[in-house]
Amino acid sequence: MEEVPQGCPGTGSAQAGRGASCQGCPNQRLCASGAGAAPDPAIEEIKEKLKTVKHKILVLSGKGGVGKSTFSAHLAHGLAEDENTQVALLDIDICGPSIPKMMGLEGEQVHQSGSGWSPVFLEDNLGVMSVGFLLSSPDDAVIWRGPKKNGMIKQFLRDVDWGEVDYLIVDTPPGTSDEHLSAVQYLSAAHVDGAVIITTPQEVSLQDVRKEISFCHKVKLPIIGVVENMSVFVCPKCKKESQIFPPTTGGAEVLCQDLKIPLLGKVPLDPHIGKSCDKGQSFLIDAPDSPAALAYRGIIQRRWCPGPIPAFPGFLICGMSRWETSAR
Repeated sequence: MEEVPQGCPGTGSAQAGRGASCQGCPNQRLCASGAGAAPDPAIEEIKEKLKTVKHKILVLSGKGGVGKSTFSAHLAHGLAEDENTQVALLDIDICGPSIPKMMGLEGEQVHQSGSGWSPVFLEDNLGVMSVGFLLSSPDDAVIWRGPKKNGMIKQFLRDVDWGEVDYLIVDTPPGTSDEHLSAVQYLSAAHVDGAVIITTPQEVSLQDVRKEISFCHKVKLPIIGVVENMSVFVCPKCKKESQIFPPTTGGAEVLCQDLKIPLLGKVPLDPHIGKSCDKGQSFLIDAPDSPAALAYRGIIQRRWCPGPIPAFPGFLICGMSRWETSAR
C-alpha cells in the first residue's frame, strides 16, 4: 500500500490532485477530477436522506483479513440485542461483499419502493444492505473500475430507505482508496461520528493501520478508536493464553499510546467466531460466555451502550468484561 504524500491539500481543496505534494499519490487522478468543480449535489441529497440516522460509524482497516467485517457484523448484532435500538449495516466492500454470508442473508434480494431501496431485514430492528444482494450468484466477480464503484456507494447512501435508525455501521474494504474517499466525501455533510479501525497485534498489520490513521487525519474523519482483533488465543480447556500473532512492537496498545488514540479493546482469537460467521449466525449468541464474546460486549458497552446490554445483563462488570477483568 502506498503512503499518502505529506502535505496533502485534502480532497476538498482547489489544489486537490494538482499540488506538488500530489505527485505520485495513487489517488491523484481521482482528486484532480473533482478539484475546483461544483460540489456533487448528491452530498446534500445524502445529508437530507440520512437526517433520520442518529449515529454513523465507519469500520476501517489498513490490512485485509484482520476481521473488519466480522467486527462490523457483531457490532450490529450486539447493538441490535436491545430491541429498542434500530441498527443498519451497510457493506460497501464492492469486490468482496462478505456481510450477506456472515449475517445469514445469502440469496436475499433488494426490493424497491417509492421511497427508495428497501434494506434486507435480519430482525425488525436490524437492516442490511450490500452489493452481494444484487448478484445472481455469490460466486460472481464484481469487475468494476473506480467510477462505477463510487456510483454504487453513492446510490447506497442516497437511495436506501433506512427509516429511523440509531446506528448506521458502514463496513468498508481494506485500504485508503476509491471506496473510502467516496464514503467520506458523500458523508461529509451528514455528520459522521467517526471511524473504528481494526488491526491485529503484529507489526505487518500495524504499519498499514498507521496509514489508515494518516488517511483519517488528512480527510478530517474523526477516529473513535482502535480494536485489536485476534489478540491472544485462550484455550477453552485450560484457559491458558497463547500469542498466535506476537505483538513484536507492542501491538495496538503501544500504537494507541504513541498516537494518542483510544484503544477500544482487544478481542481474543476464537475458532468459533469463524464457524458462526460461516453459518450466518451471531457468535454473541452461539458462545455468549466465551472470552471473545465478553470482549465484544465490553467494547460495545463502554463506547456505545452505557449500562448493561439488556439481553445479557450481568455479563459486564463496571463496563468491563469478566475476561478482561480476570486478565488484569
